[in-house]
Amino acid sequence: MKKGLLMIAAVAAIAFTSCKENAADKVKEENAKEVADRDAKAEKFAKIEFEKEMHDFGTINEGDVVEHIFKFKNTGDAPLVITSAKGSCGCTVPNPPKEPIAPGAEGEFAVKFNSAGKPNSQIKTIRITANTETGKDMVKIKAFVTPKAGAAAKAQTGHEGHNH
Repeated sequence: MKKGLLMIAAVAAIAFTSCKENAADKVKEENAKEVADRDAKAEKFAKIEFEKEMHDFGTINEGDVVEHIFKFKNTGDAPLVITSAKGSCGCTVPNPPKEPIAPGAEGEFAVKFNSAGKPNSQIKTIRITANTETGKDMVKIKAFVTPKAGAAAKAQTGHEGHNH
């Protein structure tokens, strides 16, 4: 009697398990297209398009602090949220917007460059982290920084003003 009950229980368990698997497969097949369509529609991203991606300050004097406003437009399908913007060194400080930029809307942010201790040709990168498809975007600034007179004299003579 125990063997008979055990056999019936085993057969019932297999039958119920196989029915569930077939039902699950059927549901998966029926919903696969619907899920794929839904996921494709959910893949909406913001897209940041800059008016220009490189700004040239031209020739400035060492010690000058200059600023440029980068203008952009969200040409994507979702509100643009900039989570961070970082300069490639401490001399370059971006100030991105804190609020989301709606699709089709324009925004801007300032980038300050402090040329103190940065003589000659300079190119700095500002890395932007946002909810765009790539997640990372960048803009650049450049300048030729004329060294201070004392620094130029030291560079030409190789001395630091010591008398021999």
